[in-house]
Amino acid sequence: MTLQARTQTSYWLETAPPGAPAPVPAGDTTVDVAVVGAGIAGLSAAWELTRRGRSVAVLEAGRIAAGVTGHTTAKLTALHTLVYDRLRRTRGTDAARLYARSQTDAIRRAAEIVDELGIDCEWEEAAAYTYVRDGARADEVRAEAAAAREAGLPAEYVTETELPFPVAGAVRVTGQAQFHPRKYLLALADEIRRRGGLMHERTRVVDLTEGEPCVLTTENGARITADAVVVATHYPVFDRALLFTRLSPRRELVVAAPIAEERAPRGMYITPEENTRSMRTAPYGEGKRLLIVTGEHFTPGAGDDVEERFERLAEWAARHFGDLTFTHRWATQDNDSTDSVPLVGPLHPGSRHTYVATGFGGWGLSGGIMAGGLLGELITGGTAPWRDLYDPGRVASVVREGTEFLKHQAQVAGHFVGDRLPPLSGPSVTGIAPGDGAVVHAGGERCAVYRDDDGQVHAVSARCTHLGCLVAFNRAERAWECPCHGSRFAPDGQILQGPAVRPLEQRDI
Repeated sequence: MTLQARTQTSYWLETAPPGAPAPVPAGDTTVDVAVVGAGIAGLSAAWELTRRGRSVAVLEAGRIAAGVTGHTTAKLTALHTLVYDRLRRTRGTDAARLYARSQTDAIRRAAEIVDELGIDCEWEEAAAYTYVRDGARADEVRAEAAAAREAGLPAEYVTETELPFPVAGAVRVTGQAQFHPRKYLLALADEIRRRGGLMHERTRVVDLTEGEPCVLTTENGARITADAVVVATHYPVFDRALLFTRLSPRRELVVAAPIAEERAPRGMYITPEENTRSMRTAPYGEGKRLLIVTGEHFTPGAGDDVEERFERLAEWAARHFGDLTFTHRWATQDNDSTDSVPLVGPLHPGSRHTYVATGFGGWGLSGGIMAGGLLGELITGGTAPWRDLYDPGRVASVVREGTEFLKHQAQVAGHFVGDRLPPLSGPSVTGIAPGDGAVVHAGGERCAVYRDDDGQVHAVSARCTHLGCLVAFNRAERAWECPCHGSRFAPDGQILQGPAVRPLEQRDI
């Protein structure tokens, strides 16, 4: 087993290069709908609106499909671990049925688009499994199988799988899919352009003025005027409804290694045990497939030893699948809603022309495609039977899920208070090793200090520019991370991931 992966780049990004960047806006632009974010949710919404005859501009802070969607494990399924039994208990059987219908409709919609546009994205039909190995938890998956079947999925409880280890029980749902998400989305972006849609990369939106029309302002001062705005930035960069109180960020690691085709599982698997283990395989040349294993979730900025977590995940994969040479490793980030259901619809209760898609909880592919269809209907005056299920303004589910809500808020409140108290002690700049970083007290404030491989020190403010929580250093990925809402920054303070829209301020120490 080789733990040192050849690259820390996502396999999807490496095998589907983006080509020439889409231009930043040369000046002010007017369109029917402006979409902020070019991941699966944003591009799906742009596609649905373009095909309905709306003029659309997509504004992406980085590159198309290079953010969260470019770091997924790319499972397109309506079986989301143990969601159906929970929904049945907290929101009722009708809600569970609508959830199943909407997620299944998203898979069908993606298959239609692949067929219609002739997209070569390694589309494969596969069964999805949620399994447990602990016999004491078998009743959980048995209940999930019953709830998923009642919700309308072709779900069954099984005790045998193709995995190289025994399971105590599993839910199996056939007719699901897996694919290359970046190839799919780059083709979709090309078709949006062909139909007259505008694509802008390296275009960070920093301000939104709601009205009739709405106006977006970009980092370089360009103004985009639109009748409607979709905020599909994974974590909302504009949070007029305080959705951050109902979202908690979660980061997960991914390791990948080639495996002989005859030893490769063809289904898609996940277990809530062992701090989550998720796996599937993808085409990888003659006689091989790429084994993709995900897990070891943690709160970004919590100070975990991420390198140790990578080692743990790789060791687990090698222990179960034999001697492996890891070619890729990367990490992804998800936002969990307090009731396990995404937030898709009006940005806030008083909103008439602004919309949001967030809180996909690790199931952003089916969720993002679903969100695109739902937002297309809402913006063009159509109907969708599951609009109330996903409405961000829903209240009853938050009350039912009060424990999760209060737990998350207590964690964030702890940072808001604790991060503002004077430090009793802490590391010194001289104690920071090359390639590492730490928050130190210097010049009367906390500074985030990074020492590069050549020994040069780089310092920025340690306060996240979103709401002021203190960042922490992720040594494995060399990034500053905020534990409150998941903003991430490069060692020099530049934004890697929102909701922050301003970099960390430079400091001279």
